[in-house]
Order: sequence, then C-alpha cells, then structure tokens
Amino acid sequence: MNDVIIRTEGLKKHYVLGAETVRAVRGVDLVIRRGEFVAIMGPSGSGKSTFMNMVGCLDTPTEGRYWLNGQLVSELSDDQLARVRNKEIGFVFQTFNLLPRATALHNVELPLIYAGVGARERRRRAHEKLDLVGLGDRVDHRPPEMSGGQRQRVAIARALVNDPALLLADEPTGNLDSVTSEQTIVLVTHEHDIAAHARRQVHLKDGIIEQDFTNNKVETPVP
Repeated sequence: MNDVIIRTEGLKKHYVLGAETVRAVRGVDLVIRRGEFVAIMGPSGSGKSTFMNMVGCLDTPTEGRYWLNGQLVSELSDDQLARVRNKEIGFVFQTFNLLPRATALHNVELPLIYAGVGARERRRRAHEKLDLVGLGDRVDHRPPEMSGGQRQRVAIARALVNDPALLLADEPTGNLDSVTSEQTIVLVTHEHDIAAHARRQVHLKDGIIEQDFTNNKVETPVP
C-alpha cells in the first residue's frame, strides 16, 4: 500500500501584478507520508500560505505536479478539486469558521450534508467526532456559548468527520495530535512553540525549502 499522502515535484506559483511577476513559490519538492505530523514554517512572504493553498486544493500551481493520496490533483478542474477537498481534506481554519447560530452538532454535520450523507448517519458520525474531542456533552451548545478552546475542538471534529486523508490547519492554538493519531496533519504557522508539537518541520524562505528536519524531542501524547 502506498503510504505517501502528499507528493510535490517542482511546484511553482507565479502571480502577475501589473508589470510585475511575483514568484511566490519557486520550486518545491516534498513528500509527506501517512500519519506524519508536519509543520510548514516561514516568515511573511516566504510562500508558505501560497504553498498550503495548493496543498489544500484551494489553488492550482503555475508549474509542477502535485499528488494527493495517489491522485494527480494539480491538473484537475475547479469542480473536481472541490470534490477532492470534501473527500480527502479536513480544514481547521484560524478563525474556526463556525456558524454562530448552529449547534456544535450541526456545525460538525455540515461537510456530510455537502457530501450527501443521510441524516441518521450524519448525526451518528458527528456525535462520534464530538465525543472524540471531548465535547460529547456540548452537542447542543452554540459557538457563542463556548470557550475559544471548545470552539476549536468543534472545528477539529468538523474537519475529522469525513475521515479525511489529510488534516490541514492554519495557525492552530491547540495540540492537534492529542485528538487524532491516524490522519496526516500538516499545519502552517510562524509560531515556534506550536511547530514544536510536530514531528517534522519544513521551513520555507523566498518560495523554496530552506530546511526540512525531524524533531526528535516531541513526546507521543498519552491517549
């Protein structure tokens, strides 16, 4: 079984702004395997956000190829990319993007509604993921009734509800591997203390990989 979740070859992204061409990502070759926890780091302008948008199938490369879970996604149409995002990727956004008037249960159900899953199965899977993140007793609470940490856990449960191959997180504040050990986790951050939770750190600078190393000091969380 192929254990590679992410493979990029010569990935580039250029933007034309007037008479200027901005080379945001200038050739990234990267392999991330199933179950890895990887932090993508870099200062503002390093290309990390552009790179993560391509990894998340939110944008397409100018040049190069990208395989996600064995599928060449760099050449797919927008509609095909949308289906890949819903099936293969769980997103944890910095601002959580929860519906304020919806319960935690309904917020977690949303990706399943888009996927056409029936109501009974949606509720079962949403309950399961809320239990996983320790919010089984908060299913009827709405985001304004929750703490910031609880809202993030709802966002994590929502990201996990489709059992995606990849969990993609933007500037998370919590330790994601404390709630999941199965998914491949890729997070983008400029905070070294957050990146320290990851087993591997990939540092970008000027659109290319400057460093790629394993953090051997990370402790495996106790279930």
